[in-house]
Amino acid sequence: MCNSNIMQTPTIIHLPEILDKRGSLSFFENFNQIPFEIARTYWIYDVPGGETRGGHAFKTQQEFIIALSGSFDIILHDGKNETKFSMNRSYYGLHVPAMYWRRMENFSTNSLALIVSDKAYYADDYIRDFDEFKKTRNG
Repeated sequence: MCNSNIMQTPTIIHLPEILDKRGSLSFFENFNQIPFEIARTYWIYDVPGGETRGGHAFKTQQEFIIALSGSFDIILHDGKNETKFSMNRSYYGLHVPAMYWRRMENFSTNSLALIVSDKAYYADDYIRDFDEFKKTRNG
């Protein structure tokens, strides 16, 4: 069981893999593989070559992001340092806590990003200006 009090830094979470000659299966459940209850699910697809998604942070929302198909990179910034995560397998995902600036780039053809969140959409939770994010994050 995941403990949300421990997971305050971005973490790759390996999901269960059920391997079968007919095809493999992976899954995640609230509070078992991911450290929160899912309130919203959305996906990103048909991203044109060279485009970037994201470019924001959340004040309170946390997410879990999986590359269901294809690949892409997630670039996270904590206000001081930047870290790149290459997502290219459907049996692991990236837990992104609140207050990390995120962008997604280098989408392969036919890539599919699945994102689950612990909050419903709320525009006021977004920080869309990087300088404002750094001031808020770094005090």
